[in-house]
Amino acid sequence: MKNLISKKVIEMQPSGIRAFFDLVLGMKDVVSLGVGEPDFVTPWPMREAGIFSLEQGFTSYTSNSGLMKLRLTISRYMKNRFKLNYSAENQILITVGVSEAFDLVLRAIINPGDKILIPVPCYVSYGPLVELAGGIPVYIDTKPTGFKLTPHLVNKYAVKKCKAIVLNYPVNPTGVSYTKKELLALNHAFIENKLLCISDEVYDSLTYDFKHTVFPTLPGAFENTVYLNGFSKSYAMTGWRVGYACGPKDIIAAMTKIHQYTIMCVPIISQMAACEALEPSGQRSMNDMKREYNRRRHYITRELNSLGLKCVPTQGAFYAFSSIKSTGLSSIDFAKQLLKEEKVAVVPGTAFGKNYDDYVRISYASSMDNLKEAIARIKRFINHA
Repeated sequence: MKNLISKKVIEMQPSGIRAFFDLVLGMKDVVSLGVGEPDFVTPWPMREAGIFSLEQGFTSYTSNSGLMKLRLTISRYMKNRFKLNYSAENQILITVGVSEAFDLVLRAIINPGDKILIPVPCYVSYGPLVELAGGIPVYIDTKPTGFKLTPHLVNKYAVKKCKAIVLNYPVNPTGVSYTKKELLALNHAFIENKLLCISDEVYDSLTYDFKHTVFPTLPGAFENTVYLNGFSKSYAMTGWRVGYACGPKDIIAAMTKIHQYTIMCVPIISQMAACEALEPSGQRSMNDMKREYNRRRHYITRELNSLGLKCVPTQGAFYAFSSIKSTGLSSIDFAKQLLKEEKVAVVPGTAFGKNYDDYVRISYASSMDNLKEAIARIKRFINHA
């Protein structure tokens, strides 16, 4: 029988995170610092809202664009907090997590051969989704500039047929973020090069060292940005699968057209729970978790640095991108041997870009007890290496 699988799919590499964590399945006593998922249970206000909606009989489809109540809640939240006026009618789309939102915007804007700029290291799905949409990912190595995108790099890589640039901050996997001054300079470069900005700000509420600046608040950026966010990370709602996109009417309409044929709508119970996340009770719960993440951030980076595993300065999210150059091991070998010998799971740096073989990503979305145990095991592993 002839091969029926798409050539694009055959050539696509499996997720560097998931492929590695197949090794973890079935192992006992593993301290996992790999998967980027909060260790907190979804706070009670959101759970209660979901339960109550079910008791009230909310079990139907919603509009393709999403529950109007949630779109209105997001619209009000964006206006009250950031002074951004997104219409609930036609500028907001509710999606199955930010991952679907990202996929939709790519498929909505890309013609075959269009180039999309992607700063690396980056989240594992960005490049493959560009390719699936018929585009060409153009990777910008940020290691020489302290793991930060700069206007100079934008100008250098913005060549013919570059349609958009992906901006994720705080960054997965490095935890690096951008000040308002840095974002203003980037915004100028994007506009000068006629690049649509796809701004993935799912970790926005988990910014520690300075106030997070929302990209479409910058001069001229509102009309030139598709803003992506969701509830998985900051609100510990990974399993609820709710994200959203805000942007120009024509792009949101195109995204909605694709969404209605592929997904139809996000589960109504999840959307009802997400409404509560943006209310004061949900914000208080989020801030409680943020304080704990910040405490863990200081601990894990201090301890890793003391072991010679120097961390990229982390300003947000819940990741440490740690250099393992001092061990002499590749990132794959380091991760495999650490898992085998000490049962600590981390993610090889090559999952986030081919040039990061001397790094691993360590998630501190784990209890302080687990982090202390992991540090003890990593220390033992290094001493015996």
